[in-house]
Amino acid sequence: MSDHNDIWQRAQRHLVRYGGGFAPFVAHRAEGSFVYDRSGRRVLDFTSGQMSAILGHCHPEIAEVVCSMISSLDHLFSGMLSQPVIDLADALVGLTPAPLNKVLLLSTGAESNEAALKMARLYTGGYEIVSFSQSWHGMTGGALASTYSAGRKGYGPLSVGGMAIAAPNLYRPAFGPAATYAWADELDYAFDLVDRQSTGDLAAFIGEPILSSGGLIDLPEGYLATLKRKCEERGMLLVMDEAQTGLGRTGANFAFERDAIVPDVLTLSKTLGAGLPLAAVVTTDEIEARCHERGFLFYTTHVSDPLPAAVGLRVLEILARDRLAERARVAGARLRAGLEALEEEFACIGDVRGRGLMLGIEFVRDKDSKEPAPGLGEKITNACLASGLSMNIVNLPGMGGVSRIAPPLTVSDDEIDLGLNILRDSIKAVVDDCA
Repeated sequence: MSDHNDIWQRAQRHLVRYGGGFAPFVAHRAEGSFVYDRSGRRVLDFTSGQMSAILGHCHPEIAEVVCSMISSLDHLFSGMLSQPVIDLADALVGLTPAPLNKVLLLSTGAESNEAALKMARLYTGGYEIVSFSQSWHGMTGGALASTYSAGRKGYGPLSVGGMAIAAPNLYRPAFGPAATYAWADELDYAFDLVDRQSTGDLAAFIGEPILSSGGLIDLPEGYLATLKRKCEERGMLLVMDEAQTGLGRTGANFAFERDAIVPDVLTLSKTLGAGLPLAAVVTTDEIEARCHERGFLFYTTHVSDPLPAAVGLRVLEILARDRLAERARVAGARLRAGLEALEEEFACIGDVRGRGLMLGIEFVRDKDSKEPAPGLGEKITNACLASGLSMNIVNLPGMGGVSRIAPPLTVSDDEIDLGLNILRDSIKAVVDDCA
């Protein structure tokens, strides 16, 4: 058995660092809301892995499906179908509102966004893609060209036609004070700039209903309806990236439902596989038909693979059977109340935001000035991990460090309370140390 120092030496020798440093914890096994190292030390996972494991880690029914499929039907030629693929497509169409009626099954969120943007360009004949300035849609070519929160510098030219607009930040509004924030005026101004820059070839707007890597920015109620109208006026498609918000996390099947709109294209990933690699593009009959007529091509090695499709189907069954969207509302209210109590207690918590079991807290130097304190958030997150709680910190220019908190939808009340207690003790220890 390797000791801790040996493991880290081998990690430093052989692993490519793909985004900052690695957490000082080497996982050995996981179960439910906890991850364990080889010594048995456990860490409460308040990020559901990579915001994905909505059923908790190693759910026994998911393990059963994987074991069954790996010994019977795992992978096929990309042009060959299987019943799990057809069944999952049917289930997704049954879950999404009309007219979303066609499904493409892929592996990752970036891949589903790549496919969605290619469809938008082919369908409209345009090439210009608009997204939020704090967006994250993936690190592959087309998805990265629509990602503005990170990953752009040093790689040379990206796809042409990319434009960004500011996301509406209710805590740090650009248009007026928070009490009278004119987000609709801000959106009008943003699209006036888009129109001035456009060559007349607008294809799509791609956005998340809650910008996760952008600092857990929840779009104001009514924003998506206004955005949809602006897209329709310009002949653009509206692509909703619900990689993290989809399938119950916010207390509804899909976060866009709050605004009573239906996107032209919906992309799902992360939560659809409950931690395993599965993604989907869901669109309309009309868009699929025109794209097919124009030669839409998106062959990948694992398109329509049966094993992940069977997993996704079981995920949807469990979500409905166990009423986990409702559980996310109830558990999310408990978690939010605890976070808001911490906000009252500590001057360094400037804001608590989000929906359901997708919440964020922004750390600041003090509540009155809202001066960002990214270093403080980093220290608190590290202290939490040392005490047995895994969270994730996002640092962006002009914002304080924002901790993203997204435990599994299966999280218990006791686990929520445990996480809140660890967070409180960690904040107090760091604040007292900095005093």
